[in-house]
Amino acid sequence: MSKPVENLTRDLLDAAQKAGADAADAIVVAGDSQSIEVLNGALEHAERAEGIDIGLRVFIGKRQAIVSASDVRPETMHMMAERAVAMAHEAPTDPHCGLADPAQLAQNWDAEFLELADPAAAPSAKDLQTDALEAEAAALAVAGVSQTQSAGASYSRTEIHISASNGFSGGYVRTSRSISCVAITGDGLMMERDYCGEGRIFSGDLPAPHEIGHIAGTRAVARAGAKRPPTGAFPVLFDERIAAGLIGHMVGALNGASIARGSSWLKNALGEMVLPKGLSLIENPHRARISGSKPFDGEGLPTARRTIIENGVLQSWTLDLASARKLGLESTANAARGTSAPPSPMAGNLSLTQGTDSRDDLIALMGTGLIVTSLIGSSINANTGDYSRGASGFWVENGVITGPVNECTIAGNLREMLGTIRPANDGRAHLSRVIPSLLVEGLTIAGK
Repeated sequence: MSKPVENLTRDLLDAAQKAGADAADAIVVAGDSQSIEVLNGALEHAERAEGIDIGLRVFIGKRQAIVSASDVRPETMHMMAERAVAMAHEAPTDPHCGLADPAQLAQNWDAEFLELADPAAAPSAKDLQTDALEAEAAALAVAGVSQTQSAGASYSRTEIHISASNGFSGGYVRTSRSISCVAITGDGLMMERDYCGEGRIFSGDLPAPHEIGHIAGTRAVARAGAKRPPTGAFPVLFDERIAAGLIGHMVGALNGASIARGSSWLKNALGEMVLPKGLSLIENPHRARISGSKPFDGEGLPTARRTIIENGVLQSWTLDLASARKLGLESTANAARGTSAPPSPMAGNLSLTQGTDSRDDLIALMGTGLIVTSLIGSSINANTGDYSRGASGFWVENGVITGPVNECTIAGNLREMLGTIRPANDGRAHLSRVIPSLLVEGLTIAGK
Protein backbone atom coordinates (compact mmCIF):
# COMPACT_ATOMS: atom_id res chain seq x y z
CA MET A 1 0.00 0.00 0.00
CA SER A 2 1.76 3.16 -1.20
CA LYS A 3 -0.37 5.79 0.55
CA PRO A 4 -1.69 5.99 4.16
CA VAL A 5 -5.37 5.13 4.49
CA GLU A 6 -6.21 8.60 5.83
CA ASN A 7 -4.81 10.17 2.66
CA LEU A 8 -6.86 7.80 0.54
CA THR A 9 -10.08 8.89 2.25
CA ARG A 10 -9.17 12.53 1.60
CA ASP A 11 -8.45 11.75 -2.05
CA LEU A 12 -11.91 10.20 -2.34
CA LEU A 13 -13.51 13.29 -0.81
CA ASP A 14 -11.59 15.55 -3.19
CA ALA A 15 -12.75 13.45 -6.14
CA ALA A 16 -16.36 13.65 -4.92
CA GLN A 17 -16.19 17.42 -4.61
CA LYS A 18 -14.76 17.78 -8.11
CA ALA A 19 -17.49 15.51 -9.46
CA GLY A 20 -20.17 17.81 -8.03
CA ALA A 21 -21.23 16.18 -4.77
CA ASP A 22 -22.85 18.42 -2.17
CA ALA A 23 -21.39 16.29 0.64
CA ALA A 24 -19.60 12.97 0.98
CA ASP A 25 -17.93 10.51 3.29
CA ALA A 26 -15.30 7.89 2.55
CA ILE A 27 -14.08 4.75 4.24
CA VAL A 28 -10.92 2.74 3.65
CA VAL A 29 -10.39 -0.74 5.12
CA ALA A 30 -6.94 -2.22 4.66
CA GLY A 31 -5.62 -5.39 6.16
CA ASP A 32 -3.93 -8.73 5.98
CA SER A 33 -4.88 -12.10 7.37
CA GLN A 34 -3.58 -15.63 7.43
CA SER A 35 -5.16 -18.89 8.50
CA ILE A 36 -3.97 -22.45 8.86
CA GLU A 37 -5.96 -25.68 9.12
CA VAL A 38 -4.50 -29.09 9.95
CA LEU A 39 -5.90 -32.60 9.86
CA ASN A 40 -4.33 -35.85 11.09
CA GLY A 41 -1.14 -34.09 12.07
CA ALA A 42 -0.53 -32.54 8.66
CA LEU A 43 -1.22 -29.23 6.98
CA GLU A 44 -4.65 -29.31 5.34
CA HIS A 45 -5.17 -25.73 4.18
CA ALA A 46 -3.24 -22.46 4.30
CA GLU A 47 -4.50 -19.08 3.23
CA ARG A 48 -3.07 -15.60 3.25
CA ALA A 49 -4.81 -12.46 2.08
CA GLU A 50 -3.77 -8.84 1.80
CA GLY A 51 -6.04 -6.19 0.42
CA ILE A 52 -7.63 -2.81 0.57
CA ASP A 53 -11.23 -1.78 0.02
CA ILE A 54 -12.47 1.75 -0.49
CA GLY A 55 -15.99 3.09 -0.28
CA LEU A 56 -17.46 6.47 -1.19
CA ARG A 57 -20.90 7.82 -0.30
CA VAL A 58 -22.05 11.05 -1.97
CA PHE A 59 -25.05 13.29 -1.43
CA ILE A 60 -26.90 15.43 -3.92
CA GLY A 61 -29.41 17.24 -1.77
CA LYS A 62 -31.40 14.50 -0.04
CA ARG A 63 -30.32 11.81 -2.48
CA GLN A 64 -27.40 9.49 -1.81
CA ALA A 65 -25.39 6.85 -3.65
CA ILE A 66 -22.55 4.54 -2.68
CA VAL A 67 -19.76 2.99 -4.72
CA SER A 68 -16.85 0.79 -3.72
CA ALA A 69 -13.69 -0.66 -5.20
CA SER A 70 -10.45 -2.41 -4.33
CA ASP A 71 -8.31 -0.30 -6.65
CA VAL A 72 -6.72 2.87 -5.23
CA ARG A 73 -5.36 4.38 -8.42
CA PRO A 74 -6.33 8.07 -8.81
CA GLU A 75 -8.16 7.41 -12.07
CA THR A 76 -10.28 4.75 -10.39
CA MET A 77 -11.25 7.08 -7.54
CA HIS A 78 -12.24 9.83 -9.96
CA MET A 79 -14.33 7.35 -11.96
CA MET A 80 -15.97 6.17 -8.71
CA ALA A 81 -16.84 9.74 -7.74
CA GLU A 82 -18.33 10.56 -11.12
CA ARG A 83 -20.36 7.36 -11.12
CA ALA A 84 -21.59 7.95 -7.57
CA VAL A 85 -22.71 11.49 -8.36
CA ALA A 86 -24.53 10.29 -11.48
CA MET A 87 -26.24 7.57 -9.43
CA ALA A 88 -27.23 10.05 -6.72
CA HIS A 89 -28.94 12.30 -9.27
CA GLU A 90 -31.16 9.34 -10.19
CA ALA A 91 -31.73 8.03 -6.65
CA PRO A 92 -35.02 8.57 -4.81
CA THR A 93 -35.21 11.36 -2.26
CA ASP A 94 -34.55 10.27 1.31
CA PRO A 95 -35.39 13.03 3.79
CA HIS A 96 -33.52 11.21 6.55
CA CYS A 97 -30.13 10.66 4.90
CA GLY A 98 -27.18 12.94 5.48
CA LEU A 99 -23.99 13.45 7.43
CA ALA A 100 -23.78 14.34 11.10
CA ASP A 101 -23.80 17.96 12.16
CA PRO A 102 -20.21 19.01 12.99
CA ALA A 103 -21.27 19.64 16.60
CA GLN A 104 -22.20 15.95 16.94
CA LEU A 105 -18.79 14.60 15.93
CA ALA A 106 -16.36 12.77 18.18
CA GLN A 107 -13.47 14.83 19.55
CA ASN A 108 -10.23 13.92 21.35
CA TRP A 109 -10.80 10.18 21.54
CA ASP A 110 -8.12 7.82 22.83
CA ALA A 111 -7.95 4.69 20.69
CA GLU A 112 -4.75 3.58 22.43
CA PHE A 113 -6.61 3.30 25.74
CA LEU A 114 -8.92 0.73 24.12
CA GLU A 115 -5.93 -1.47 23.18
CA LEU A 116 -7.53 -2.64 19.94
CA ALA A 117 -4.25 -3.73 18.37
CA ASP A 118 -1.55 -6.05 19.69
CA PRO A 119 1.82 -4.28 19.32
CA ALA A 120 3.63 -7.63 19.18
CA ALA A 121 4.85 -8.95 15.84
CA ALA A 122 2.35 -10.91 13.79
CA PRO A 123 2.71 -14.68 14.14
CA SER A 124 4.29 -16.58 11.28
CA ALA A 125 2.50 -19.29 9.35
CA LYS A 126 4.67 -21.78 11.23
CA ASP A 127 3.52 -20.33 14.57
CA LEU A 128 -0.13 -20.74 13.56
CA GLN A 129 0.47 -24.26 12.31
CA THR A 130 2.10 -25.17 15.60
CA ASP A 131 -0.93 -23.85 17.48
CA ALA A 132 -3.32 -25.84 15.31
CA LEU A 133 -1.28 -29.04 15.61
CA GLU A 134 -1.09 -28.74 19.40
CA ALA A 135 -4.85 -28.22 19.63
CA GLU A 136 -5.55 -31.23 17.44
CA ALA A 137 -3.12 -33.46 19.33
CA ALA A 138 -4.71 -32.53 22.65
CA ALA A 139 -8.18 -33.35 21.32
CA LEU A 140 -7.04 -36.73 19.97
CA ALA A 141 -5.44 -37.53 23.33
CA VAL A 142 -8.85 -37.46 25.03
CA ALA A 143 -10.10 -41.02 25.52
CA GLY A 144 -13.09 -41.63 23.29
CA VAL A 145 -12.21 -39.14 20.55
CA SER A 146 -12.11 -41.02 17.25
CA GLN A 147 -10.91 -38.20 15.02
CA THR A 148 -10.92 -34.47 14.51
CA GLN A 149 -12.91 -32.68 11.87
CA SER A 150 -10.54 -29.73 11.82
CA ALA A 151 -8.16 -27.68 13.88
CA GLY A 152 -7.08 -24.22 12.91
CA ALA A 153 -5.43 -20.97 13.88
CA SER A 154 -5.67 -17.53 12.34
CA TYR A 155 -4.46 -13.97 12.67
CA SER A 156 -5.64 -10.71 11.14
CA ARG A 157 -4.74 -7.05 11.26
CA THR A 158 -7.17 -4.44 9.94
CA GLU A 159 -6.78 -0.68 9.61
CA ILE A 160 -9.92 1.42 9.24
CA HIS A 161 -10.22 5.12 8.45
CA ILE A 162 -13.29 7.28 7.86
CA SER A 163 -13.34 10.87 6.62
CA ALA A 164 -16.27 13.10 5.74
CA SER A 165 -16.88 16.52 4.27
CA ASN A 166 -18.35 17.68 7.61
CA GLY A 167 -14.82 17.71 8.98
CA PHE A 168 -14.60 14.29 10.59
CA SER A 169 -11.48 12.19 10.13
CA GLY A 170 -10.58 9.22 12.31
CA GLY A 171 -9.26 5.70 12.25
CA TYR A 172 -7.82 2.85 14.25
CA VAL A 173 -6.14 -0.54 13.88
CA ARG A 174 -7.60 -3.81 15.11
CA THR A 175 -5.92 -7.21 15.46
CA SER A 176 -7.31 -10.66 16.15
CA ARG A 177 -5.80 -14.06 16.83
CA SER A 178 -7.79 -17.28 17.26
CA ILE A 179 -7.48 -21.04 17.72
CA SER A 180 -10.24 -23.60 17.23
CA CYS A 181 -10.76 -27.35 17.15
CA VAL A 182 -13.68 -29.65 16.26
CA ALA A 183 -13.50 -33.17 17.70
CA ILE A 184 -15.56 -36.28 16.87
CA THR A 185 -16.49 -39.30 18.94
CA GLY A 186 -17.93 -42.56 17.58
CA ASP A 187 -18.23 -43.56 13.96
CA GLY A 188 -20.83 -44.04 11.25
CA LEU A 189 -24.34 -43.08 12.30
CA MET A 190 -23.19 -42.85 15.91
CA MET A 191 -20.81 -39.95 15.31
CA GLU A 192 -21.15 -36.92 17.55
CA ARG A 193 -19.02 -33.80 17.50
CA ASP A 194 -18.34 -30.70 19.53
CA TYR A 195 -15.87 -27.85 19.43
CA CYS A 196 -13.93 -25.21 21.28
CA GLY A 197 -12.76 -21.93 19.84
CA GLU A 198 -11.12 -18.89 21.40
CA GLY A 199 -10.15 -15.51 19.99
CA ARG A 200 -8.42 -12.48 21.45
CA ILE A 201 -7.08 -9.12 20.32
CA PHE A 202 -3.73 -9.78 22.05
CA SER A 203 -2.03 -13.07 21.27
CA GLY A 204 -0.73 -13.28 24.82
CA ASP A 205 -4.30 -13.37 26.17
CA LEU A 206 -5.19 -16.58 24.32
CA PRO A 207 -5.51 -19.84 26.25
CA ALA A 208 -2.87 -22.43 25.40
CA PRO A 209 -3.64 -24.47 22.25
CA HIS A 210 -3.65 -27.74 24.19
CA GLU A 211 -6.33 -26.37 26.53
CA ILE A 212 -8.58 -25.55 23.58
CA GLY A 213 -8.06 -28.97 22.02
CA HIS A 214 -8.66 -30.77 25.32
CA ILE A 215 -11.95 -28.91 25.88
CA ALA A 216 -13.09 -29.75 22.34
CA GLY A 217 -12.30 -33.43 22.89
CA THR A 218 -13.95 -33.56 26.30
CA ARG A 219 -17.09 -31.91 24.97
CA ALA A 220 -17.28 -34.31 22.04
CA VAL A 221 -16.92 -37.41 24.23
CA ALA A 222 -19.66 -36.15 26.54
CA ARG A 223 -22.02 -36.28 23.54
CA ALA A 224 -21.48 -39.99 22.85
CA GLY A 225 -24.71 -41.98 22.66
CA ALA A 226 -26.99 -38.97 22.21
CA LYS A 227 -30.68 -39.72 21.68
CA ARG A 228 -33.87 -37.76 21.17
CA PRO A 229 -35.52 -36.31 24.30
CA PRO A 230 -39.21 -36.65 25.13
CA THR A 231 -41.78 -34.27 23.68
CA GLY A 232 -43.52 -31.82 25.98
CA ALA A 233 -43.26 -28.52 27.83
CA PHE A 234 -40.09 -28.31 29.93
CA PRO A 235 -37.66 -25.72 31.30
CA VAL A 236 -34.67 -25.11 29.04
CA LEU A 237 -31.23 -23.95 30.13
CA PHE A 238 -29.37 -22.07 27.39
CA ASP A 239 -25.71 -22.83 28.04
CA GLU A 240 -23.39 -19.82 28.30
CA ARG A 241 -21.85 -20.78 24.95
CA ILE A 242 -25.09 -20.02 23.13
CA ALA A 243 -27.01 -17.78 25.56
CA ALA A 244 -25.71 -14.64 23.84
CA GLY A 245 -27.67 -15.69 20.77
CA LEU A 246 -30.93 -15.57 22.72
CA ILE A 247 -30.20 -12.05 23.93
CA GLY A 248 -29.06 -11.25 20.40
CA HIS A 249 -32.58 -11.93 19.09
CA MET A 250 -33.88 -9.29 21.48
CA VAL A 251 -31.13 -6.83 20.57
CA GLY A 252 -31.97 -7.36 16.90
CA ALA A 253 -35.59 -6.47 17.61
CA LEU A 254 -34.37 -3.18 19.15
CA ASN A 255 -32.60 -2.17 15.93
CA GLY A 256 -33.76 1.30 14.97
CA ALA A 257 -34.13 0.42 11.30
CA SER A 258 -36.62 -2.35 12.19
CA ILE A 259 -38.45 -0.10 14.64
CA ALA A 260 -38.78 2.63 12.01
CA ARG A 261 -40.22 0.07 9.54
CA GLY A 262 -42.58 -1.26 12.18
CA SER A 263 -41.25 -4.77 11.64
CA SER A 264 -40.19 -5.68 15.17
CA TRP A 265 -41.91 -7.69 17.88
CA LEU A 266 -40.70 -5.04 20.34
CA LYS A 267 -41.83 -2.00 18.31
CA ASN A 268 -44.23 -0.78 21.02
CA ALA A 269 -42.23 -1.91 24.05
CA LEU A 270 -40.26 1.24 24.95
CA GLY A 271 -40.79 1.86 28.66
CA GLU A 272 -42.21 -1.62 29.20
CA MET A 273 -40.86 -4.67 31.06
CA VAL A 274 -38.99 -6.90 28.63
CA LEU A 275 -36.79 -8.76 31.13
CA PRO A 276 -37.46 -9.84 34.72
CA LYS A 277 -37.10 -7.18 37.40
CA GLY A 278 -33.51 -6.81 38.54
CA LEU A 279 -31.94 -7.49 35.16
CA SER A 280 -30.24 -4.81 33.10
CA LEU A 281 -28.53 -4.87 29.70
CA ILE A 282 -25.63 -2.46 29.28
CA GLU A 283 -23.65 -1.53 26.18
CA ASN A 284 -20.08 -0.39 26.82
CA PRO A 285 -17.97 0.32 23.72
CA HIS A 286 -14.95 1.38 25.78
CA ARG A 287 -13.82 -1.94 27.28
CA ALA A 288 -10.10 -2.44 26.67
CA ARG A 289 -8.98 -5.40 24.54
CA ILE A 290 -12.54 -6.33 23.57
CA SER A 291 -13.50 -6.97 19.95
CA GLY A 292 -16.65 -4.81 19.95
CA SER A 293 -14.97 -1.70 21.34
CA LYS A 294 -14.47 1.43 19.25
CA PRO A 295 -13.88 5.14 19.93
CA PHE A 296 -16.44 6.41 17.40
CA ASP A 297 -19.14 4.91 15.24
CA GLY A 298 -19.40 4.62 11.45
CA GLU A 299 -20.68 8.19 11.16
CA GLY A 300 -18.03 9.79 13.37
CA LEU A 301 -20.18 10.14 16.49
CA PRO A 302 -18.56 9.56 19.91
CA THR A 303 -19.43 6.19 21.40
CA ALA A 304 -20.49 5.99 25.03
CA ARG A 305 -21.76 3.58 27.63
CA ARG A 306 -25.55 3.33 27.56
CA THR A 307 -28.28 1.44 29.37
CA ILE A 308 -30.50 -0.46 26.97
CA ILE A 309 -32.62 -2.18 29.62
CA GLU A 310 -32.70 -1.06 33.25
CA ASN A 311 -34.25 -3.19 35.98
CA GLY A 312 -36.15 -5.07 33.29
CA VAL A 313 -37.55 -1.96 31.57
CA LEU A 314 -36.62 -1.10 27.96
CA GLN A 315 -34.92 2.31 27.83
CA SER A 316 -33.55 2.73 24.32
CA TRP A 317 -33.48 1.60 20.72
CA THR A 318 -30.19 1.06 18.85
CA LEU A 319 -29.94 3.99 16.43
CA ASP A 320 -27.79 5.45 13.69
CA LEU A 321 -28.46 8.93 12.28
CA ALA A 322 -31.00 7.89 9.65
CA SER A 323 -33.12 5.69 11.93
CA ALA A 324 -32.96 8.31 14.69
CA ARG A 325 -34.22 10.99 12.32
CA LYS A 326 -37.07 8.75 11.18
CA LEU A 327 -38.12 8.26 14.79
CA GLY A 328 -37.56 11.85 15.89
CA LEU A 329 -34.78 10.81 18.28
CA GLU A 330 -31.03 11.24 18.71
CA SER A 331 -28.54 8.68 17.41
CA THR A 332 -27.11 6.34 20.02
CA ALA A 333 -23.81 6.30 18.05
CA ASN A 334 -24.36 2.75 16.87
CA ALA A 335 -23.78 3.22 13.16
CA ALA A 336 -21.83 0.38 11.59
CA ARG A 337 -20.70 0.37 7.98
CA GLY A 338 -18.64 -1.30 5.34
CA THR A 339 -17.40 0.02 2.03
CA SER A 340 -20.39 -0.88 -0.13
CA ALA A 341 -23.48 0.01 1.93
CA PRO A 342 -24.76 2.95 3.95
CA PRO A 343 -24.45 2.95 7.74
CA SER A 344 -26.92 0.84 9.70
CA PRO A 345 -27.57 0.45 13.45
CA MET A 346 -25.71 -2.32 15.28
CA ALA A 347 -25.09 -2.89 18.98
CA GLY A 348 -21.57 -3.68 20.19
CA ASN A 349 -20.29 -4.88 23.57
CA LEU A 350 -23.15 -6.02 25.80
CA SER A 351 -23.35 -7.21 29.40
CA LEU A 352 -26.39 -8.75 31.08
CA THR A 353 -26.77 -8.68 34.85
CA GLN A 354 -25.22 -11.84 36.29
CA GLY A 355 -27.19 -13.98 38.68
CA THR A 356 -26.17 -15.34 42.07
CA ASP A 357 -26.65 -19.01 41.11
CA SER A 358 -24.04 -21.11 39.37
CA ARG A 359 -24.88 -23.11 36.26
CA ASP A 360 -25.01 -26.25 38.41
CA ASP A 361 -27.43 -24.51 40.78
CA LEU A 362 -29.78 -23.79 37.87
CA ILE A 363 -29.52 -27.39 36.68
CA ALA A 364 -30.55 -28.55 40.13
CA LEU A 365 -33.48 -26.11 40.08
CA MET A 366 -34.68 -27.29 36.66
CA GLY A 367 -36.09 -30.56 37.86
CA THR A 368 -36.65 -32.18 34.47
CA GLY A 369 -35.69 -30.35 31.29
CA LEU A 370 -33.10 -29.64 28.60
CA ILE A 371 -29.67 -28.03 28.60
CA VAL A 372 -29.03 -26.62 25.13
CA THR A 373 -25.38 -26.44 24.07
CA SER A 374 -25.88 -26.20 20.31
CA LEU A 375 -28.52 -24.70 18.02
CA ILE A 376 -29.07 -25.24 14.30
CA GLY A 377 -31.39 -23.55 11.84
CA SER A 378 -33.67 -20.70 12.74
CA SER A 379 -37.33 -19.88 12.35
CA ILE A 380 -38.04 -16.57 14.04
CA ASN A 381 -40.96 -14.31 13.15
CA ALA A 382 -39.63 -10.74 13.25
CA ASN A 383 -43.11 -9.32 13.82
CA THR A 384 -44.40 -11.68 16.53
CA GLY A 385 -41.24 -13.08 18.13
CA ASP A 386 -42.35 -16.67 17.59
CA TYR A 387 -39.23 -18.81 17.98
CA SER A 388 -38.30 -22.30 16.79
CA ARG A 389 -34.84 -23.84 16.48
CA GLY A 390 -33.20 -27.23 16.22
CA ALA A 391 -31.22 -28.08 19.34
CA SER A 392 -28.93 -30.57 21.01
CA GLY A 393 -27.46 -30.79 24.48
CA PHE A 394 -28.16 -32.77 27.65
CA TRP A 395 -31.27 -34.08 29.38
CA VAL A 396 -31.86 -33.40 33.06
CA GLU A 397 -34.07 -35.38 35.41
CA ASN A 398 -34.59 -34.49 39.05
CA GLY A 399 -31.86 -31.87 38.76
CA VAL A 400 -29.23 -34.31 37.48
CA ILE A 401 -27.83 -34.65 33.95
CA THR A 402 -28.78 -38.10 32.65
CA GLY A 403 -27.19 -38.03 29.19
CA PRO A 404 -26.76 -36.24 25.85
CA VAL A 405 -29.67 -35.54 23.48
CA ASN A 406 -29.98 -34.44 19.87
CA GLU A 407 -32.43 -34.15 16.98
CA CYS A 408 -35.01 -32.05 18.80
CA THR A 409 -36.69 -28.69 18.33
CA ILE A 410 -37.38 -26.05 20.95
CA ALA A 411 -40.14 -23.50 20.43
CA GLY A 412 -41.75 -20.57 22.21
CA ASN A 413 -42.30 -16.83 21.95
CA LEU A 414 -39.31 -14.59 22.58
CA ARG A 415 -41.25 -11.95 24.49
CA GLU A 416 -42.60 -14.60 26.86
CA MET A 417 -39.29 -16.48 27.04
CA LEU A 418 -37.20 -13.43 27.91
CA GLY A 419 -39.72 -12.40 30.53
CA THR A 420 -38.92 -15.55 32.53
CA ILE A 421 -35.14 -15.85 32.19
CA ARG A 422 -33.04 -16.60 35.23
CA PRO A 423 -29.29 -15.92 34.73
CA ALA A 424 -26.41 -17.91 36.14
CA ASN A 425 -23.13 -16.29 37.17
CA ASP A 426 -20.88 -17.77 34.47
CA GLY A 427 -20.64 -14.98 31.86
CA ARG A 428 -17.07 -14.75 30.54
CA ALA A 429 -15.61 -11.27 30.94
CA HIS A 430 -13.29 -11.42 27.93
CA LEU A 431 -16.16 -11.73 25.44
CA SER A 432 -17.76 -8.81 23.63
CA ARG A 433 -21.15 -10.05 24.84
CA VAL A 434 -20.97 -11.12 28.48
CA ILE A 435 -24.11 -13.21 28.79
CA PRO A 436 -24.36 -16.02 31.37
CA SER A 437 -26.28 -19.28 31.06
CA LEU A 438 -30.01 -18.56 31.03
CA LEU A 439 -32.81 -20.72 32.40
CA VAL A 440 -36.11 -20.30 30.54
CA GLU A 441 -39.39 -21.72 31.80
CA GLY A 442 -41.89 -23.73 29.80
CA LEU A 443 -40.59 -24.10 26.25
CA THR A 444 -42.08 -26.71 23.97
CA ILE A 445 -39.64 -29.49 23.08
CA ALA A 446 -40.36 -31.71 20.09
CA GLY A 447 -38.35 -34.92 20.46
CA LYS A 448 -39.32 -38.56 20.20
